[in-house]
Amino acid sequence: MAEIIQERIEDRLPELEQLERIGLFSHAEIKAIIKKAADLEYRIQRRTLFKEDFINYVQYEINLLELIQRRRTRIGYSFKKDEIENSIVHRVQGVFRRASAKWKDDVQLWLSYVVFCKKWATKTQLSKVFSAMLAIHSNKPALWIMAAKWEMEDRLSSESARQLFLRALRFHPECSKLYQEYFRMELMNAEKMRKEKEEFEKASMDMENPDYSEEILKGELARIIYKNSVSIIKGAEFHVSLLSIAQLFDFAKDLQKEIYDDLQALHTDDPLTWDYVARRELEIESQTEEQPTTKQAKAVEVGQKEERCCAVYEEAVKTLPTEAMWKCYITFCLERFTKKTNSGFLRGKRLERTMTAFRKAHELKLLPEFQYKQLIKSLLSHNFLREALEVAVAGTESFRDSGTMWQMKLQVLIDSKSPDVAMQFEESFVHLKPQVCLSLWISWAEWSEGAKSQEDTEAVFKKALLAVIGADSVTLKDKYLDWAYRSGGYKKARAVFKSLQESRPFSVDFFRKMIQFEKEQESCNMANIREYYERALREFGSADSDLWMDYIKEELNHPLGRPENCGQIYWRAMKMLQGESAEAFVAKHAMHQTGHL
Repeated sequence: MAEIIQERIEDRLPELEQLERIGLFSHAEIKAIIKKAADLEYRIQRRTLFKEDFINYVQYEINLLELIQRRRTRIGYSFKKDEIENSIVHRVQGVFRRASAKWKDDVQLWLSYVVFCKKWATKTQLSKVFSAMLAIHSNKPALWIMAAKWEMEDRLSSESARQLFLRALRFHPECSKLYQEYFRMELMNAEKMRKEKEEFEKASMDMENPDYSEEILKGELARIIYKNSVSIIKGAEFHVSLLSIAQLFDFAKDLQKEIYDDLQALHTDDPLTWDYVARRELEIESQTEEQPTTKQAKAVEVGQKEERCCAVYEEAVKTLPTEAMWKCYITFCLERFTKKTNSGFLRGKRLERTMTAFRKAHELKLLPEFQYKQLIKSLLSHNFLREALEVAVAGTESFRDSGTMWQMKLQVLIDSKSPDVAMQFEESFVHLKPQVCLSLWISWAEWSEGAKSQEDTEAVFKKALLAVIGADSVTLKDKYLDWAYRSGGYKKARAVFKSLQESRPFSVDFFRKMIQFEKEQESCNMANIREYYERALREFGSADSDLWMDYIKEELNHPLGRPENCGQIYWRAMKMLQGESAEAFVAKHAMHQTGHL
């Protein structure tokens, strides 16, 4: 192995001597490069090979190439590239070939090889890399597309790109992405040829062998791909994707019309077809020659286009009265409604159309829950409270067991300052399962705090605690305690705490809040603080090391604390805490003692 490494280092010497002779690197730098190269060579020549060693080797060589490039630019020297850079590039390619032969399945390694060749190697070399990669990874359509795009865009070889797509389709005859990109490539090629022909004609140049057949210039090859692909891949979505690609090319009007007509003929039962046809009305220009000049005239024209869209949607929901079709219609109405405009006329028309479509869909019970929510949010954001309430009421009629639907309805009632808020909260609990009611109880309490008396709010909390049980009640107790302190001070908070102190489960914050409330009082009672800590430790003492540590600190630092209790608290903690909690406590206690020394 040593002989191989020595031979590889000697192969480098000519390029390194050139680097030193032309002044790009100093003698010390050349020695450092040789030392590093020897280490890298050793790693990729040993018996047990690791992919990371090959990657590190390549990365070092790339860094060296970039450094040489920067130094050439700095001193303005551009000669001897064959002896220096090309030698390094050739060596890196050899390393990549070894690595990709050993780790054939590593796509990322192949892609790194491709990226390197794109920057440093010739186009012919990169073409060979793509061929080798596709021979192994023929099952990955994305790699075929990458190779074909490179042939078309970098090598300017439409024939090579075409051959790659045809080979790819033999492996993946039902891959929609391959057909889409092949279709796009043929249209791009036709457009390029049309431009070339125009340039030749402008320059009045005689072409000995003109290769510009009218069929190709019209996009006939793309049309053949379209016909073949839609016979294999069914569905409006794929059909629309090809039409969207064709619309990027102005010369392909006839092809666009053919695809559009086929879409309407073949997929009348697909909501996507109707959706596309309706939205297309927005792009069709007005028949009048005069363009609107005033803002009002432009708004009227936009309104007319939207009316035509809605007319298509109306026809669609009659022909195809399904939830999916109504979803498309309502989505369109919402998009137009939320679109910014300074025209009051346009805003009013959009609101009217949206509400009309919504009422019809609701009556037919063909609207999914999320669209009720979308519509409510949009209406609230534009301050249309009456309409938002109409949708919310309809939503709770259709989805009586949806907590979020009731939450939105109640939010609209609150925003509208309705007198029926409390009654509606009561009604919601009749229809909903107890496990989804927590957020509604909290909302009711928060609303009551701002709109009702303390007695009313406390009554809401008490009702809630009777209705909400288990883990959900923990949050409710914390909220109740916070409200008590905000509204009635420490005395009220302590009364609430006393009433709940045996009503498990709790959060540790429930007790920490009371400790904090006590400490904020002018006449802080250490006996109360100890009571809160003791109650908290009864619940969480086996796992919460911070709670024990804070109790010790309280006895040490509080003016009325008893430092002599700390030893006893420490030993109680050691008995109760388990596993990692005990270890954490010992570590924290030791750090605290060190800080006090």
